[in-house]
Amino acid sequence: MTDFGDLLKQVQQMQEQMQKAQKEIAAKEVTGESGAGLVRVTMNGKHEVKQVKLDASLMQEDQSLVEDLIAAAVNDAVRKVAENNRNQFAGMAPGLNLPEGFKFPF
Repeated sequence: MTDFGDLLKQVQQMQEQMQKAQKEIAAKEVTGESGAGLVRVTMNGKHEVKQVKLDASLMQEDQSLVEDLIAAAVNDAVRKVAENNRNQFAGMAPGLNLPEGFKFPF
């Protein structure tokens, strides 16, 4: 049987690992794209949009097309952030005994 002190140490180590992983995730940036790269949205791990780049050729296009391309690029970035978050915690999850489909609060 595990000593209560050992259990507390394990919990503290897991908390430290989680905090480190959260900081790494928050700092990591991804770029979502749409329109074969005509629209690029850079987002960090906290889902904050850091940059939007539009190809100059889009300035001649219909506004609704440009809006749709921006939305698609943002959605692509959101998917990439979520995938990075899952991958970051994949190694930790077995030790945490989390239920299937559990989502972290960020």
